[in-house]
Amino acid sequence: MSETGKKAVVLLSGGLDSATALAIAREQGYACHALSFDYGQRHAAELNAARRVAESLGVAEHKILPLSLDAIGGSALTDEAIAVPEEGGEGIPVTYVPARNTVFLSLALGWAEVLGARDLFVGVNAVDYSGYPDCRPEFIAAFEALANLATRAGVQGERFRIHAPLIEMTKAEIIQAGQNLGVDYGLTVSCYQADSEGRACGRCDSCRFRAQGFAAVGVPDPTRYRDD
Repeated sequence: MSETGKKAVVLLSGGLDSATALAIAREQGYACHALSFDYGQRHAAELNAARRVAESLGVAEHKILPLSLDAIGGSALTDEAIAVPEEGGEGIPVTYVPARNTVFLSLALGWAEVLGARDLFVGVNAVDYSGYPDCRPEFIAAFEALANLATRAGVQGERFRIHAPLIEMTKAEIIQAGQNLGVDYGLTVSCYQADSEGRACGRCDSCRFRAQGFAAVGVPDPTRYRDD
């Protein structure tokens, strides 16, 4: 149950991490307003997953905003000419989408101000931390500072808080936390190149990290995989 007037905007991709972040926000008593983006991602099946997760966890409202980041490209997730890697590498991976979390959080911030919400939740975590610059604690802290400088609510003393509850957690810890909160991970899609039915490839980084997390916890992996 949420407390009267206690609202949060939660970024919801439809994947394992964002579903867990949503469950944590709900457990903390927030009326959750989930925000997803149709940004031209090749793994568009995640939007159907986001709808399922939002319904399952009982959000107050769920918006899916169109956002054509594929018009910019520069990522294996938005440009069909760039292959999704199926082996780990060093440095920032080609699955990094330029400025994605900055853009997503900015739009979430705008909606939060309209709603009168002062809390935003994002499911960045320690696994992403090593590769993606916009998943680091420094980024979250910097965006929170920006939020309080760039908004009417912020300059009037109504401070925004950016919550990244998973940022220091491993995939196994995230899965365990979500299980404790009743998250049905069978509803989620994490694969970078899932097919139209939401079936995972089982080979990309996201699939491997997810499978390793379930194995570490010692519970069955509910992911649906393609036959190939």
